[in-house]
Amino acid sequence: MELTIDGRNVPFRAGQTVLDVARENGIYIPTLCWHPRIGPSSRCRLCIVEIEGTRGLQTACSVLAGSGITVRTDTEIVKTARRMTVENLLYDGHHDCIACEANGRCELQDVAYRLGIREYPVVSEPAQLLDDSSAMIVMDPNKCIVCGRCIIACNEIVGNDVLTFSQRGYRTKIVCDTAVPMAESSCVQCGECLQLCPTGAITEKKSAGKGREWELEKVNSTCPYCGVGCQVILHVDRAANRIVRISGREVPPNDGMLCVKGRFAYEFTESPKRLTKPLIKKDGKHVEVSWDEALDYTARRFKEIKEKHGADAFGFIASSRSTNENAYATMKFSRAVIGTNNVDNCART
Repeated sequence: MELTIDGRNVPFRAGQTVLDVARENGIYIPTLCWHPRIGPSSRCRLCIVEIEGTRGLQTACSVLAGSGITVRTDTEIVKTARRMTVENLLYDGHHDCIACEANGRCELQDVAYRLGIREYPVVSEPAQLLDDSSAMIVMDPNKCIVCGRCIIACNEIVGNDVLTFSQRGYRTKIVCDTAVPMAESSCVQCGECLQLCPTGAITEKKSAGKGREWELEKVNSTCPYCGVGCQVILHVDRAANRIVRISGREVPPNDGMLCVKGRFAYEFTESPKRLTKPLIKKDGKHVEVSWDEALDYTARRFKEIKEKHGADAFGFIASSRSTNENAYATMKFSRAVIGTNNVDNCART
């Protein structure tokens, strides 16, 4: 099955939208309210296209692809309508890009650039107070474009039902519960709204001022807090040798979702209490020793305790931060080397 987009015959699969087909074939159609985990919402009106034989402009995110239809994505009327939409968003909000924490990773900024919007409106004073009451998240309603992605993320993806629309028309805004500060709401600080917000309306409090997007190196990693194996992106300041923030990778098994620990609890990497060298207690005090001495001492004490008290005097608990391979090695060491079945994992409790 094929359809025509901007003069190109492109294949599609049943159930795909025009936007899906365009993205799959490298044809640019801007979006702000659409996200692969959210699906069509047709709210931002930026993905509008001309479809031959239909009246008016259609939203590519909601129109299903069909054999033989002809789509035009770059006509003058389409580009004019998109520019008008983005210009209105820029005028209506307080988009101070130079000072914004989302500068360099803001989808509104990217769309404005792709549409060739060169004249930037005078930035007005914020009309609404930002909400920085919560521990991890800052909400700035002046940068909100009311796309609804955070609401769908909270209510449908996570299922916390914290965020919702309040009021109507020009006064529409995003609120927590019954329009209370986030710190007083039922929010659990999972940060899924932060993950999916396309602008600087929802940002991380701890990472503010610690590095611009283009200054940070992105490192793919695995969350260390449990055995699920959630995939994360570490945003690292190499010069300062620190993690500035963490975001979820949009791949299995978590598809971008993270718990509060996985997203925000990364300071342990900089803790001065972390052990970097082996220690042995001598005369009541911990003394730094070589790895050879530490391993020899440990092996000797294991042997002495087993000979005196038996194998069941030992108990082994594997950390949930361990990989499957390390957990298996702990079990094998407990049962095959020491000879006890007293082995467990802290994640099981």
